[in-house]
Amino acid sequence: MKRGMNVALTREIPTLTGVVLGVRLVANEPVLVDNLVVATLLCNASGKVLSDEHFVFFNQLTSPDLSVEQLRRAVGGDTEQVEVDLPKVPDDVQRIVVVGYVNEGTPHRRQLGQLREATVRVLDLRDDSELVRSEDLAPALSTETGLVLAELYRHGGDWKFKVIGQGYADGIRAIADDYGVRL
Repeated sequence: MKRGMNVALTREIPTLTGVVLGVRLVANEPVLVDNLVVATLLCNASGKVLSDEHFVFFNQLTSPDLSVEQLRRAVGGDTEQVEVDLPKVPDDVQRIVVVGYVNEGTPHRRQLGQLREATVRVLDLRDDSELVRSEDLAPALSTETGLVLAELYRHGGDWKFKVIGQGYADGIRAIADDYGVRL
């Protein structure tokens, strides 16, 4: 899927109750790979996180309601994976946004433009079958240190998935400002 495209997951697959969002970030530089972070933001209809506890990442692996969990070990070639139990997601969560960023980026000359590959995919939780995959977002990146990869969102009672691919020069700080996370 290209940037800006979306797909109606639960309308197309009415029995879908859980997904895994798999993120693949590949770089030639080991120091960059060691500093890449994937996080998930559980947002309301206004696009703001419900609370700082709704920022799921390596120091906070689950959302307060346990509907979203960053897996301790990714499989299938993904760098990180996030499991989403769709029926458990509280009604006030309208968007689940997946971001990647360079921890300790700009002062150390680490940028997402150094990535060889940046993709996100959706797997069916029941059998790990791949439902959809984004285009490679890496070629459009240069000096950015933060990237909104994609979002899973509610629309008319269904769950949809959209590829975003929006880069941020100021990394996680700028993403946090946009989504209302206090760092």
